[in-house]
Amino acid sequence: MKSLFQNKIFKVVVVAFLINNTILQAQIDSINNAAFELNKRLNRGINIPNIENMNANHYRIIKEAGFNNVRIPIAPFKETLSETDFTLKPSFFDMLDEAVNNALANNLIPIIDFHQHHVIQNDPLGVAPAFYAIWQQIAEHYKDAPSEILFEIANEPNVAPDLWNDFYKMAYRIIRKSNPNRTILIGTIYGNQIKYLKDLELPEADRNIIVTIHYYEPIDFTHQGAEWNPKRKDISGIEWPTESMPEQTVIDDLKIAQDWSIAHKRPLHLGEFGVYNKTEMAFRIKWTSYVARLADSLGWSWSYWELNQGFGIYNLKTNEWNEGLYRALIPK
Repeated sequence: MKSLFQNKIFKVVVVAFLINNTILQAQIDSINNAAFELNKRLNRGINIPNIENMNANHYRIIKEAGFNNVRIPIAPFKETLSETDFTLKPSFFDMLDEAVNNALANNLIPIIDFHQHHVIQNDPLGVAPAFYAIWQQIAEHYKDAPSEILFEIANEPNVAPDLWNDFYKMAYRIIRKSNPNRTILIGTIYGNQIKYLKDLELPEADRNIIVTIHYYEPIDFTHQGAEWNPKRKDISGIEWPTESMPEQTVIDDLKIAQDWSIAHKRPLHLGEFGVYNKTEMAFRIKWTSYVARLADSLGWSWSYWELNQGFGIYNLKTNEWNEGLYRALIPK
């Protein structure tokens, strides 16, 4: 009887152990899948780089048009009290809160994107104290806010890989102190290019991270006539696709990112893609549709660059969509 009793005890312990392990694994899987699940909800979105010109009605229009997220580029270096006092002006948070709250009110997921990459690349070590101080303030400000608010540490960090890995990790640690469960977006270097995914070092234990990339290839096509780009401001008349710039190149590029995502078990967000308005509209539409549908098929989320400026698809004055580009992003 004793042996039988002990055997029953052993079976109970084994069952309990298996149940506990199953529960623990489910919890781990839930944590590991959190970023993937949120990435699904991000789905299709758009960048709004001029939130000062936006009102509540614009966010409603964006949602009704079929978008699920808005990426909000911010320029906080110029919003501090002085060059030595990195305290953010109250007006900065007033403007940002209005954008974030309008997004949430319309079931849009806002991505707060630290967008001053040119300032960072010109003097990364010099601006580091201000960068970290600003992120500490933003993180503290939103620490009790809904989890749907996402932080993107820095847009297009144009610095060497070792420097970027060290640079972002300090901001990451600062954010995690006050926001242990918030999803963070971390991007690759030199324009968030796909080919630099291999150089990105991520905290292995933290799975609540979405990796963000940008795509503008072939750049002579997407940026032809761009006034701010000395190499391409005088280029015009480039079509897509062509024999030298076939659709297959886009497929191959995005496959590199997808292979990395699968190997590292990290979700991907295509934070920017688009074609400048000096390009013939038919080719803008064709390229935009092609990239958007590929991203959809790969299970990525995306945010088109951008709403109403040089790459834009919406007129804030007339409240009208560019139907061709809009449908390239959100098909009927």
